[in-house]
Amino acid sequence: MSEREAHIEVSGLTMAYGDFVIQHDLDFTVGRGDIFIVMGGSGCGKSTLLRHLIGLKAPAKGRILYEGESYWEADTAAQARIMRSFGVLFQSGALWSSMTLAENIAIPIGEYTDLSTAEIGEIASVKLALVGLAGFEEFYPSEISGGMRKRAGLARAMALDPTILFFDEPSAGLDPVSSRRLDDLILELRDSMGATVVVVTHELASIFAIGDNSVFLDPETRTAIACGHPEELLANPPDKKVHEFLTRAESGADAGTRGQV
Repeated sequence: MSEREAHIEVSGLTMAYGDFVIQHDLDFTVGRGDIFIVMGGSGCGKSTLLRHLIGLKAPAKGRILYEGESYWEADTAAQARIMRSFGVLFQSGALWSSMTLAENIAIPIGEYTDLSTAEIGEIASVKLALVGLAGFEEFYPSEISGGMRKRAGLARAMALDPTILFFDEPSAGLDPVSSRRLDDLILELRDSMGATVVVVTHELASIFAIGDNSVFLDPETRTAIACGHPEELLANPPDKKVHEFLTRAESGADAGTRGQV
């Protein structure tokens, strides 16, 4: 378990759609500067948890605190201030297809700052350079590869210099080489920006390559059955389902690299 200062604290969280409970009584802490993995099998509620963490869905019960401040108990102004510290990379990248990469990145900057068009363009270029896309400002999403679109989405997530980055299945749809490059980029950005990173993923290679801490959501008991560093959970699994998840076979390069990363 991370010993860093708490950046996000989840306490007694129950997630539900109407009367249907997705997960209940979740308790975990994300340390400042952690790369925190939300993992578990399909249908366990990983993406639903992300929606709660980024302020898109209110808990049925429980609290989510950012630096000790309860988001869902805060007023509208405080919620907006907290959300300004978030950067989100959705699974698809969620880029506007009719806009260039620079224009996509400019959207949040123009919305939340009073910077000039020239200044916004300069920031967009810097963000693209940070993710290895210098010179691609005028390209459209359809003109670049899937891995490059993910990196462009990451550049947009960093547009407002967030202190917390949220990634929803960042490696989904990528080949093993592109996936590993994205993992390396996430590590580099965490180290250079000092940001806290929350990653929803089921990819074993990514879990072991970048994770400092994690929570395992179980779809059967509908609660978290493990928290801790992925390597520690692999060495001393608290439940056989955690062991099966972390030792399952994956196709292609992932299966060959899981134990090496």
